[in-house]
Amino acid sequence: MKYLVKLMLVLTFTSVLSGCALFSGDNREADIPETVLWEEANQFLTDNNFDLATQKLEALESRYPFGRFSEQAQLELIYAYHKQGKAEEAIAAADRFIRLHPQHENIDYAYYLRGLTRFLEDQSIINRFLPTDMSKRDPGAAKESFEDFAILLDRYPSSQYAPDARKRMIFLRNQLAQYEIHVARYYIKRGALLAATNRGRYVLENFAQSTAVADALAVMVYGYTELGLTDLAANSQSVLEQNYPDYPGLSVE
Repeated sequence: MKYLVKLMLVLTFTSVLSGCALFSGDNREADIPETVLWEEANQFLTDNNFDLATQKLEALESRYPFGRFSEQAQLELIYAYHKQGKAEEAIAAADRFIRLHPQHENIDYAYYLRGLTRFLEDQSIINRFLPTDMSKRDPGAAKESFEDFAILLDRYPSSQYAPDARKRMIFLRNQLAQYEIHVARYYIKRGALLAATNRGRYVLENFAQSTAVADALAVMVYGYTELGLTDLAANSQSVLEQNYPDYPGLSVE
């Protein structure tokens, strides 16, 4: 009987120890100091190992939310997600950083990364290997990217990221304008002349420096003429001839 009692006590004690081990999880990473996590994350970023860098940055932010490296970890997470092609996560991380730290000294970087991520968001393997007319695609991401870069240039014109943002905005402006012309041609084919004309006017009002201005004027000439608005058609034709004397004519094919 005494032997049975001793055995039960040993088993109970062993179970308690096992339970403690389970609750503790024997997770040695939980005890990693903030500085060590930060150094490891930076090393992985330097080595372009963005998967492991993300893990370290997420751990750093989770375990030391008010630590000395918390804000910088949040900023670096945007970059790490971006480099991994995780657009949704990068944009969400940028949104969060901008919301939480609107006065941060590197807030321009968050806007730039968000714009850059959206700029590349609709790129895919197919687009890299097959010719694609980007002006015919849904411009949602392009519009959002354009807006991000516009905010960056408006609020932080001296930012080191401003020159690249400006170049990308020129590309996006032309792409968005060409998309409007593509839609205008679609409307013309279906006899929606007022809608087509409005698209042409929209290009003039919003993308006056784009490569699609001549087409926009031609759309307006065609639309106004067909609608019987001769004065407006004549004015648009005059502007077209003065600024684009060699314009070959509008194609609606």
